[in-house]
Amino acid sequence: MDNYRKKLLAMPEWLSQDENYTPQSDKDTFINKGILSLLSVLSRIKTQDSAKMGKYQVNATLKVAFTFVLVVLLSISRSLTFIVIINVYLLGTLSTMEAKDIVKILRVSFVMALFTFVVLLPAAFWGNSYSSVMITSKVLATITAVNILSHATRWSYITSALKRFFVPDIFILVLDITIKYIVMLGEFTLNMMYALKLRSVGKNKNKYTSLSGIAGSLFIKSKEMAEDMYAAMECRGFTGEYQVYNNFKFTLADFAYVMFNAGIIFTFVYFGRS
Repeated sequence: MDNYRKKLLAMPEWLSQDENYTPQSDKDTFINKGILSLLSVLSRIKTQDSAKMGKYQVNATLKVAFTFVLVVLLSISRSLTFIVIINVYLLGTLSTMEAKDIVKILRVSFVMALFTFVVLLPAAFWGNSYSSVMITSKVLATITAVNILSHATRWSYITSALKRFFVPDIFILVLDITIKYIVMLGEFTLNMMYALKLRSVGKNKNKYTSLSGIAGSLFIKSKEMAEDMYAAMECRGFTGEYQVYNNFKFTLADFAYVMFNAGIIFTFVYFGRS
């Protein structure tokens, strides 16, 4: 009887053995690149929206207006001298910004300018090199000007400036909600990517099929958030109209900015039509 009880209480042999399970190594480049891309976009939006404004910050309404005027002048100008002057002016403006912003702006601007030059390269071989240089320089200046406005001005200030220029409320609503949803859905996707990385043990041959699952969950989450947002707007009496309550104060920095841009317009009149 005692021997039978000892056999029942004895530990099985497989429990006393050491586990030597070593999962096969696998590459998770896809997950890491997705996480880094999401972190880059989210950090840029959050940093820009929470950035401290300088003491001599120019009013956003003036920056939006003169950036639009500058883009129009660049588009209709036929003078290479004017384009070169604007590019020098934009590079001088860039030199007053932070180093990380300068790198981001120049990277995007040079990539777009290089792409334009490659597209127009056949025309240069056929003897139309002047137009190729002109269009490439215009693209470089336009992208740089828009990126400077984007990096130096908060999103909320830009939407406020658009309201002052009588832009339709539906356009401002779509722009505002899109920016907010990029942050919210980006954080949701980021958490799902972290969960996927933590649960990926060993070698998974079907890792790319998880992308459809993430996309499906993201779609369902966005649908639920859209319904909740609509209900919240309806309960709070939102009618789709935006109101601007801050008063416009013309400062010394605004005056200097206006005079400088007036000089650009004068330069266009002097060089831009030739």
